[in-house]
Amino acid sequence: MPGVPLGRWAVVTVALAGIAVPVCVAGRPAGRHTGAARPVLVGPVGHQSRGEAEGSYAPRSMLAAPTVGLLSNATAVEGVPPFVAAGARYIEGSNVLRLASGRWKYLPAAGTASVVVAPGHPAAWQQIVQSRAWLASGRVPGRSPAQRAAAGRALLAVRALLRPNGALAAGWSPGWKYSWPRDSGFASAAFAHTGHDAEAYRILCYSAATQREDGTWEARTKLDGSGPPDGRRWQLDANGWVPWATWQWYRTAPRTTRHARLITLYPMIRKAADHAAGSLRADGLPPASPDYWELMTTTANIGTAAPLLAGLNASADLAREANRPDDAARWTRAARRLSSAITARFLPLGYQRTVDGRHGLDSAVAFMAPPFNAAPAGLPRALDATYRALLLPNGGLTPGNDPTAPWGGNAWTPSTALFALAWATTGRPQKAGQVMDWILSKRNSLGELPEKVDKEGGPSSVAPLAWTGSIAVLSLVALDGTTLPTPPLRN
Repeated sequence: MPGVPLGRWAVVTVALAGIAVPVCVAGRPAGRHTGAARPVLVGPVGHQSRGEAEGSYAPRSMLAAPTVGLLSNATAVEGVPPFVAAGARYIEGSNVLRLASGRWKYLPAAGTASVVVAPGHPAAWQQIVQSRAWLASGRVPGRSPAQRAAAGRALLAVRALLRPNGALAAGWSPGWKYSWPRDSGFASAAFAHTGHDAEAYRILCYSAATQREDGTWEARTKLDGSGPPDGRRWQLDANGWVPWATWQWYRTAPRTTRHARLITLYPMIRKAADHAAGSLRADGLPPASPDYWELMTTTANIGTAAPLLAGLNASADLAREANRPDDAARWTRAARRLSSAITARFLPLGYQRTVDGRHGLDSAVAFMAPPFNAAPAGLPRALDATYRALLLPNGGLTPGNDPTAPWGGNAWTPSTALFALAWATTGRPQKAGQVMDWILSKRNSLGELPEKVDKEGGPSSVAPLAWTGSIAVLSLVALDGTTLPTPPLRN
């Protein structure tokens, strides 16, 4: 999962300038960071902020706090720290803040630093009109006004985290301000199923541009596409998530243009699927690889095997659409081998985290459900058992109960939301709705979905988190009664 422990610093970066729009060609950099950051100055000793944040000084106690919201325009983003958010609210359908004073704070078009203006300021109002028009151009899911408001807020947040070059920041705080293929894939699917084709496709183009020559991806990249920020191990699950996201986009894309754009993306799919198929061992399972925990396991894990199965099935179906029958047959055979191996090795364990059964239950069991994979034998029982085992007193889930990697008392919203999605897509809307109600009740004062919920039940860590927002949107689409498609496993 995104994030690293945060230390203290004297200057906080709060803005990032625009980045070039990508050309959808695999293996080429996706653009360069060109702008400068604006610092927030540390208040002098004895300085007392009124919490309205109309000046340049931030309280020292707030400097290490993750963002709780976002200001954005078409090219730049500025994080909203807690002291700015105090008493503030977004103007409905926008990323313009109404401060406690009643004045408005927004990021002007083509600007990299926010300004505070009088209510109704023409340029700020124009930005509100534009963001509302963007929401209206697609679909805002939800069965109630509260759900639709939460979905709209999540869509605006994920849109703000999407850079012009297609890189998607996991969040807008240090440690999260990078692009993960997994998070990006979920965001692309959420955009696709809410009618925002351009954003969905832009993400896929960035994935094509940052794919490595062997068909894999780094665990995460800098937002300018120049490469990874550190030496953490790459993750094989990306070879499942990116083709799966491409298939989800293709199923929703305008028929008049989708085939030509698929052909542009197809070299990425071929390299990804060939690497995934070639990675399968004699027993049909993939090798040990870091899963979405970003921790290495010594044996195959369900957090890698399930996404690869989804990706191979998606790739085979895309190959048929692209009139590549040999590719389709090759990847279908690999998918069958992997599916049989998952049934033989993971099913008897209740789809635990690792095939050796030594690392407990895991929220990645939800990756075996639609819209990733057709629910296999034993999955309903495994979902129920895993949910009960991972449930914390605050009502959310810990990602897993592996005794070697304790997560503590904080619930993680992506892990919890995955069960809402799994139950919504497997005919259990009441259970899904209960989980979604909990998720939406943990939004912060600005309505943003946080990464974690603390022991006391309050939002914690960075907000908004793109992955949680994307899962929530997909879950609400499914709860609306729309069947989210699942890549078929063909005989």
